[in-house]
Amino acid sequence: MKTIRIRKFTILSLFIILTLPWLFFVFAHFIDTKTLSLGKNETQQRNLDKSIQFIETNTKNWKSPKWQNQLKSQLKKTHMGVSILSASNQEVFRFIPEQNHSFKTTEQFSIIEDGQVLGKVVFYLPNLKLFQMIAAFTGLLLAFFIVGFEMRRFILKPLEKMSLAARQIAKGDLDVQLPVARITEIAEVGDGFNVMVRGLKESFQKQIEMEEERRFVISSVAHDLRTPLFALRGYLDGLDQGIAHSPEKQAKYLAICKEKSAQLDRLVEELFTYTKMEYLEMDLNKQLIDLKQVLQKSMDSLRLRAKQKNISIIMNDFQDDCMIMGDSYLLERTMNNILDNAVRHTPIDGRIVVLCYQDKKNVTFTFQDSGPGFTSEELQHVFDPLFRGEVSRNRSTGGVGLGLTISQKIIRRHGGDLTVKNHTDGGALVTGWIPIAFF
Repeated sequence: MKTIRIRKFTILSLFIILTLPWLFFVFAHFIDTKTLSLGKNETQQRNLDKSIQFIETNTKNWKSPKWQNQLKSQLKKTHMGVSILSASNQEVFRFIPEQNHSFKTTEQFSIIEDGQVLGKVVFYLPNLKLFQMIAAFTGLLLAFFIVGFEMRRFILKPLEKMSLAARQIAKGDLDVQLPVARITEIAEVGDGFNVMVRGLKESFQKQIEMEEERRFVISSVAHDLRTPLFALRGYLDGLDQGIAHSPEKQAKYLAICKEKSAQLDRLVEELFTYTKMEYLEMDLNKQLIDLKQVLQKSMDSLRLRAKQKNISIIMNDFQDDCMIMGDSYLLERTMNNILDNAVRHTPIDGRIVVLCYQDKKNVTFTFQDSGPGFTSEELQHVFDPLFRGEVSRNRSTGGVGLGLTISQKIIRRHGGDLTVKNHTDGGALVTGWIPIAFF
């Protein structure tokens, strides 16, 4: 919708206020005089000259009733009045039409003959400008009415509705209907209101989603903590009550207790990292590092677990330096999470291929395993917190479900991203990139 600037609206309003009364005045003058000339009325002047001549040429008949009637008849036609005074200011004749008792002008003449003043004549002329002035005043009132009506329509009503909308928003009601404004400045304020309302709706929606996620995390964490805690308490009670009476059984119970405590430690650590990445501002300890060295450390730390399943970890394209600015601790944790997930899902005698290479802008790394790959549901939710692809939440087959979530958040904090898909040759393919360090 086309809008108008308030400055232009003000100029147009002033133009209407100044122009409309003048148009009414000219129109009324044309109706009254049948001419657009705004000078002295020629018809009135001719009638006045004719009446003066009639009075001057009949000075001896001033007191004649017949002559006075003729003068009255003539004056009635011209809507004029007259008062004839003698040389001694005695009124000889007076006639004023009833409709001209008010709003009239006068013109006075002296009648002189042979150097002597015979008398005075006062003409009462109708005020021909009265009709025009009334029309002009009417036009002025109409102009103010039009400007006031349009001002209320274009300015006051939209502002009143915006004020009402602001009070509704302050009360938490975001389903507000903002008016359509024809004034550009008001329309811009309305657009600002719409942006604010959309932002508040998105913020409230995000807050609702975060609250639902928080509740889900709490319930899931309670479940994940309860299982190893119950198992740990059971085996400790067995040791305390002497159920494990043989050294072999005691060693088995202690090994299980260590395993469960390690699971609890890993769970708490992942939850702590996830909370810092998701809800708190976590400062990155950035420094210049070679990403291939971080990958090498991760592979060395998981090589023993891979060897237990006879999994081969193959390194390709590690010749070039892959220098980036990043937090080596968090990046190593990211690579550990991805590689641990690959080892866990790669079958016995499988392989994992790790690549790291540099292009013009980014350092890219990939992990390809020979496992079953991701299902369609896993591809949609693999980065969701606490999502695990297994039907069972058996701790022996998977982690807490935060590894890939944390990894993606860490990579994004470094200005890159992490994606997953299935490789054309089979197996899962995890790809990440981080901007290269320029120095």
